[in-house]
Amino acid sequence: RWPTDTTYVAPPSASIINAAYVERSTLRRAGGWDDQEIYIEGLSRTLTDALFRFQRLSGATQTSRLSPDAPSVLIAVEPSRFQVSWTYTVLGVQHILEGIDHLLFVACLFIVAGISRKLIITITGFTLAHSVTLAAATLDIVRLPIPPVEAVIALSIVFLAREIAGHREDSLTYRFPVAVSLSFGLLHGFGFAAVLNDVGLPAVDVPLALLFFNVGVEVGQLLFIAALIAVVMLFKRFTASWQDHPLARRRTEWVAAYAIGTVAAWWTIERIAGFWI
Repeated sequence: RWPTDTTYVAPPSASIINAAYVERSTLRRAGGWDDQEIYIEGLSRTLTDALFRFQRLSGATQTSRLSPDAPSVLIAVEPSRFQVSWTYTVLGVQHILEGIDHLLFVACLFIVAGISRKLIITITGFTLAHSVTLAAATLDIVRLPIPPVEAVIALSIVFLAREIAGHREDSLTYRFPVAVSLSFGLLHGFGFAAVLNDVGLPAVDVPLALLFFNVGVEVGQLLFIAALIAVVMLFKRFTASWQDHPLARRRTEWVAAYAIGTVAAWWTIERIAGFWI
């Protein structure tokens, strides 16, 4: 719902992009847009979030996340850097926590590296790698078709699950897990970029939005790792046999590897089949 005295320069266009409804409008308002409220009617009766992106003729852009609890936004006189930073940080956290494939990959890295210094190095490598390709793809320096990327991301999880099931500690994966996280991290960055490209970047704050989206991804990733560590600690505390017997730990990892591998294998087949659908 637009402010009064708003007129359409051209009819609004609507489309479905990656299961999201996207609507674009070009509007004019004689009294200007400063301090005007934009409201999404009916949003409060849903469980859906919406991203509102407002771009002026000057190129200045305001991006806000609307929710059922906060279905309206006030157009700022000049969008603040804090607002852009917060919006894209939240988007980054939300994306990683909703991206089950990325989380399963991180879970596999966690199992391989264990709770040790090696885990810090491995996750840091994953972070650096996907940050590079996220920036390159978002800034249109490198472009790859998304369906094959998504299929290979699923295949990367199958690979790690297979390594965990085999548990060959002399293998490259177990000796140098950072090599795996670096190489596959480059691929996962293209997956993150696909989401960010759908959302769009503010024309005058591209580096800031890109930085804080990546910060949000890392915050979500660290929250997930912290949850995994908490689960392992609780398991050790209340399951003496698991703590005292390496065989029990191996069986737990074996079950986890086959469960994760089965899901990832199905994703791989499904995504490859999608090439022709």
